[in-house]
Amino acid sequence: MTLLAIPNVSEGRDQPAIDAIADAFKTRARLLDVHSDSDHHRSVFTLAGEPGTLAQAVLAGAAEAVKQVDLSAHEGIHPRVGAIDVAPIVYLDPADRGAACAEALVLGDLLGDELELPVFLYGELAQGRTRAELRRGGPKTLAGRLEDGELRPDFGPRRLHPTAGAVLVAARPPLVAFNVELTPPATLEDAKEIAARIREGGPEGLESVRAIGLWLAARNVAQVSTNVEDHRTTPLAAVITAIARHATPSRAELVGLAPRKAFEHFPQDLPVANRRLVEDALAE
Repeated sequence: MTLLAIPNVSEGRDQPAIDAIADAFKTRARLLDVHSDSDHHRSVFTLAGEPGTLAQAVLAGAAEAVKQVDLSAHEGIHPRVGAIDVAPIVYLDPADRGAACAEALVLGDLLGDELELPVFLYGELAQGRTRAELRRGGPKTLAGRLEDGELRPDFGPRRLHPTAGAVLVAARPPLVAFNVELTPPATLEDAKEIAARIREGGPEGLESVRAIGLWLAARNVAQVSTNVEDHRTTPLAAVITAIARHATPSRAELVGLAPRKAFEHFPQDLPVANRRLVEDALAE
């Protein structure tokens, strides 16, 4: 049985630091992919391993990330509450859900106990609690909610780590992180409005889609950044169609890996940076 872990680290600019974290992750698991973004100031690592070993692999990389990343000095456009911001365990087959849940709970315990990080569960391990609920307001707000007793970590100390913040852990099926750049003269406000319209719960809401509007200073373009939590319900082609009703997509970007099925009926004329499939990476 193979499970994936997809830790997101709040470092996307310092290449030696990213390399050191990657080396630590791959001491105990296969490192399938690394995606770094300087505007988001974030790197997404995709690991593959067996139950019983994957949590230890994530712990090793997380320990290095704690050394390399100082969240108090971090500037990036992606919401975050930790140096290791999220660390989900991903199951590719529904039959492996139980094993993924067990591995995620082991991981949470390790991160809390050995690295003294407050760990918050989200998703099905936390009655559907979302990442956005925990990230709202950033680390400062989260620290206040802990101090007031509104929140209590599932593992680890009842305070944020002074430089590494907190970490969010889940067990889930594949999620597709998919960003779409808008053709100028689209603005940041345009991207925010489109994101609000197409995300689940919006007036044109796409099921299982989370979306935010961002401005990429390095490329000088507006971006609609999405997480498609169920690509079978909402394939990436549907995301492009929804965005195109309001602005012209110029380029898309895949963050990490995606299942092959996510790209069914995808428009052939739209370039997709970093397009890589889970199935191909596992076969390499």
